[in-house]
Amino acid sequence: MQEDEPSLNIPSLLTLAVVSFFVIRWFFTRDEGSSSGGSRPRRGNVVDPAQVEQISQMFPQLSNREIMWDLQRNGGSVAATTERILTGRGLETPPPSFQPQVVLPPRNTTALPRSTTPASKTDGQDLISRYNLSARAAEEAPEAETPSKSSWSQNKEERQRLLQKRRDEMILAARRKMMQKKQGASE
Repeated sequence: MQEDEPSLNIPSLLTLAVVSFFVIRWFFTRDEGSSSGGSRPRRGNVVDPAQVEQISQMFPQLSNREIMWDLQRNGGSVAATTERILTGRGLETPPPSFQPQVVLPPRNTTALPRSTTPASKTDGQDLISRYNLSARAAEEAPEAETPSKSSWSQNKEERQRLLQKRRDEMILAARRKMMQKKQGASE
């Protein structure tokens, strides 16, 4: 009698290789997710722009590219990036091959309310005409600034009147300075 020896054939070897591949892949991706906090899986070079903006507002001296590189390396953990900066270790310079997939607007632009800026620019309306100060601006006599009370009034109408008066004085003073600057430049 022949003894039956188990033999490995090609289909069983392929099945073993495929199953091993998926088990190993699952094992390593599970470890990456738990080491980065497990909040969400890594998605290549994609970085959340809100996280980059949050860190760049706290640390304006850092470039967006450095912030994106560190967030991508630590799985998107803002806390880990902030901790690295605050401990003095700084952020590593990203390699030239790092190409982030997120494009952020420049940080130097300030977000202004859209209703006020375009309306004032397109209408050609300046502060003098907006606040009806043309009569006071036509006087063109620089008034001696009178020291105003620094006490806060309990009356709401009185406070509003004082604040409007202060606003008008500031607008007219700025206009006088602008006119003097223009006269100085033309001479």
